[in-house]
Amino acid sequence: MTTTHSNTDDEVRLIDSGKNPDRYARGWHCLGLADGFRDGRPHQVNAFGGKMVVWEDTKGELNVLDSYCRHMGGDLSQGTIKGDEIACPFHDWRWGGDGRCKDIPYAKRVPMRARTQAWPTMEQDGLLFVWNDPEGSQPTDEVAIPIIKDPDFEWTEWQWNTIEINTNCREIIDNIVDMAHFFYVHYSFPTYFKNIFEGHIATQYMNGEGREDMASERSKTQKAAKGNTSVASYYGPSFMINDLLYHYTDYDVETKLINCHYPVSPDKFVLMYGATVKKDPAFPEGQAEKIAKANVGFITKGFEQDVEIWKNKTRIDNPLLCEQDGPVYQLRRWYEQFYVDVADVTDEMTARFEYEIDTSKPNEAWRKQVEENLAARASAGAGADA
Repeated sequence: MTTTHSNTDDEVRLIDSGKNPDRYARGWHCLGLADGFRDGRPHQVNAFGGKMVVWEDTKGELNVLDSYCRHMGGDLSQGTIKGDEIACPFHDWRWGGDGRCKDIPYAKRVPMRARTQAWPTMEQDGLLFVWNDPEGSQPTDEVAIPIIKDPDFEWTEWQWNTIEINTNCREIIDNIVDMAHFFYVHYSFPTYFKNIFEGHIATQYMNGEGREDMASERSKTQKAAKGNTSVASYYGPSFMINDLLYHYTDYDVETKLINCHYPVSPDKFVLMYGATVKKDPAFPEGQAEKIAKANVGFITKGFEQDVEIWKNKTRIDNPLLCEQDGPVYQLRRWYEQFYVDVADVTDEMTARFEYEIDTSKPNEAWRKQVEENLAARASAGAGADA
């Protein structure tokens, strides 16, 4: 006799996978370390569903244009920098950083309508940013990216990495409210977790410890620290600054971690992340540089773990949540403000929202799991020695 089980619609939670947005977020997007574009040649950047060209002019300013020449479609990123202009390899039309054609060597005059798309740029903290807005507006001071490196102190050079990821960039934004994944995916132990969303800023407050049962998976620097205090804020849709304080026996180490991205297409984005450490006379020689390098190594491992999850999961617009999962829906309402016209931004998207997760239950369960893992490992080791 065969027993079959059937489910009715009211017993099964169906996944709504929705669809990726058909536009790209309004806001500042970091393209990477500014010095990486300063080598005397044009650089191609695939972003926002198209191709950009980035080059440095004689004044040392970085310019960003649409890479396709409006004359006959030549690729400016394959062209040549000539003075303050980028010259098309097809017919040598010269384009300035303001998007205007400045010269056509074989023509008597430049057509009045010879203009192309130019992205507003900003260089700050050694990073290059471009402003994207489907409505074509200019950035305001209200949405400025704060300066990262306090000029009153000495900081290490950026330790920087880049990964291209084949999924929609909303996946990485969800991490700012996802407390539990830090334990299961990143080998961290959150002891305090809170979110605040207000205006164009979304912040995560987290105190954490390293998992003793996963010590071999963490860097020496992470293992040496007694714990950490983290405040991570997205300033707009794509640029997160993480103020991280590592607590050691004799001193604390202040680290600035960057997690930023720009979209290539609706189902692909470029993720970049980096670290800089504030130097202190109390540090052993070279310790700040070692910490910065170790932090990026640890972050790299963490993002590789994220990528493995993203490669195999589905997009889900109606996640089924429990109390300790955090304010996923509220975060996504906040995030939506960057994908609609300014006139359609609602108070619900920008009003202040606070949510603190009660970590007592997960901490109890996780400490038990860590203890069980350590006991099983010790038992297996004792058996091997017998």
